[in-house]
Amino acid sequence: MKKQLTEIAGWLQAEGQHMEGVVVSGVSIDSRTIKVGDLFIPFRGEQVNGHKYVEGAIEKGAVASLWMKDEPNPPKDIPLIFVADPAIALQEMARTYRGMLTCKVIGITGSNGKTSTKDLVASVLSPYFNVRKTEGNFNNELGLPLTILSLNEKTEFAVLEMGMSSFGEISFLSKLAKPDYVVITNIGEAHMQDLGSREGIAQAKLEIIDGLATNGQLFYDGDEVLLRKLLNQVEHVQSIPFGVGADNTLSHGTIEFIGNGSRFKTVGLIDAEFMIPVYGSHQVKNTLAAILIAYESGLSVKDIQVALKKASLTDMRMQPVQGAKGELFINDAYNAAPTSMAAALDFIRETKLRSEKWLVLGDMLELGDGEQAYHEELANQIMPMDLKGVLLYGKCMKWLYDELQKRGYSEILVWSEDNYTPIIDMLQTSTNNNSVILLKGSRSIALENVLEGLISKETR
Repeated sequence: MKKQLTEIAGWLQAEGQHMEGVVVSGVSIDSRTIKVGDLFIPFRGEQVNGHKYVEGAIEKGAVASLWMKDEPNPPKDIPLIFVADPAIALQEMARTYRGMLTCKVIGITGSNGKTSTKDLVASVLSPYFNVRKTEGNFNNELGLPLTILSLNEKTEFAVLEMGMSSFGEISFLSKLAKPDYVVITNIGEAHMQDLGSREGIAQAKLEIIDGLATNGQLFYDGDEVLLRKLLNQVEHVQSIPFGVGADNTLSHGTIEFIGNGSRFKTVGLIDAEFMIPVYGSHQVKNTLAAILIAYESGLSVKDIQVALKKASLTDMRMQPVQGAKGELFINDAYNAAPTSMAAALDFIRETKLRSEKWLVLGDMLELGDGEQAYHEELANQIMPMDLKGVLLYGKCMKWLYDELQKRGYSEILVWSEDNYTPIIDMLQTSTNNNSVILLKGSRSIALENVLEGLISKETR
């Protein structure tokens, strides 16, 4: 974005000072990461008042700042726009700027797989188009407007991740972004405590069609009965299912996990073989959405095959990491819910990449009243698996530990509530170049600390 400050004030129907001749080339809400040309957005919270950092932001290169009308003592010599609420102003700026853009916008939501699908869609389009995507976790009511405002006139595709925790949030983001294509990756159990049921989660995710362009398209998990049921009640939306079932527009057959990723064939709209440099049947399913969008965007099957081989995913999503002893870690420690946990366990059960298999599992959070049952039920998958050991971390994983003991689990079994060391020590002494180790847990559990601690010990 490159706009006159006076024009931005016009978008907001706001007054200001010292605005003439000031050109804004970016927007920032963090004074620590200011770039030259930025407009600084200060927020006033219970702990921190961003207005205290306005002058510092200007010193670092910001050309102007918003200022709340009821905040006293605005600096007299700095370009300012006076607003009632900086958050609403940020959103209104993004809404106006979105109306000026000609790029195609792709909105992506789902209980699991949002970030991976975003990365896959961006990866398959990037070799052929000017593509921007949501960075990090900028997928909420503040992050998404910032992403929109970071787009420039040359952007051809914007791939926007949309997160939520309660009803109405996805609807707001969709109406702000006005997407041309939307994707619902799946319906899981995350945020069950806020939305009450999987049916509620499905309804909340389907809000992504609220801002969909008139001729837009919805690509969705066609294996999810809840979504199909809800879509039967929706008119005038072109919905395209993908998944495992043969009744999907695009489905995949047998998946082969090879040394550098997953190889699979698609059937339906496209009959071809593809390869992605990441493991897991759930990642293959996410890839189907990327293939459909790329195909709809005019790319040939060959174009899509070439791009997917070089796809780049955000770290800690079924990420293969080689240990110093030759062991293979599958780092899927970014987040966890029952659906994604089951998919990761399926991969370990099926893989032939290594003969000795280990699980390092951390708590699954935000599951509401069924939290204990969801952890205990993991034993149903684990008991029949051919594993060397199961290493559990976190308060909730005590439920799984007790359940496995009750069922007479006979392999190595370790639980630690708040100390990574017992798990690190067990892996250091017991794994080798025949070992594959899955790390999977909710974000706040930070199981990557196990991997980092072990690699640090191994390389000493």
